Amino acid sequence: MPLLDHFHPPLSQRRHWESFHAAWASAIADALNDGGLPEGFFAEELISVGGRIEIDVATFEEPEVVSAGSQTVAVKPWAAPPPTQVMPGVYPDSFAVQVYRSEGGPTLVAAVELVSPGNKDRQRQRNAFAVKCASYLFQGVGLVVVDIVTSRRFNLHNDIVRILEQPDSFAMSGHLYATAYQPRQRDGEPEIAQWLHELRLEDALPTVPLALAGVVVVPVDLEASYADVCRRRIG
Repeated sequence: MPLLDHFHPPLSQRRHWESFHAAWASAIADALNDGGLPEGFFAEELISVGGRIEIDVATFEEPEVVSAGSQTVAVKPWAAPPPTQVMPGVYPDSFAVQVYRSEGGPTLVAAVELVSPGNKDRQRQRNAFAVKCASYLFQGVGLVVVDIVTSRRFNLHNDIVRILEQPDSFAMSGHLYATAYQPRQRDGEPEIAQWLHELRLEDALPTVPLALAGVVVVPVDLEASYADVCRRRIG
């Protein structure tokens, strides 16, 4: 299945890219859960558009009731004072698959991030996405980033490199790509192995390595999951 342009006509007028990205994340998670992961690991998709966060003030108005022995005591919740400052926030879109180790309680070990147009919109959004990805790597979490967004030409891999304070020799030139990162130790020194694939419209997608906590590496067949969603959603 050749890589299609989901962000310009004619396809953008026939299908919403948000629905395709959500379905693609689910297809990747399903493939990982259906034999792609070792025993003791599982994958879940995580979809959040615009980082919608709502605070329902009314939920704080009723006092909490607790029991103290044979008595019932009404406890008034503590209310924070007004903030001294309020600065603009950035809540990046997230079309992701997260992989967990189930032993000892779910522990995040790897993530696949599908880039959205909102992630590439402005410098603040690009910084927020890069910081999110860098935080995975700082925690030793394996990472794959897939960017098929044709409507904005920024390269978020290069922003990740900048956040990691690495030289431009680690940067890429294209704006469509699939990258994989493996945080690991070699001879007692931390390093991040990278697999960089520039993508082109009409070409097939690659299979990329997904590192689980920097130790076990499993393949993510982007072409198979992409083709499956294209057949089911586009025809």
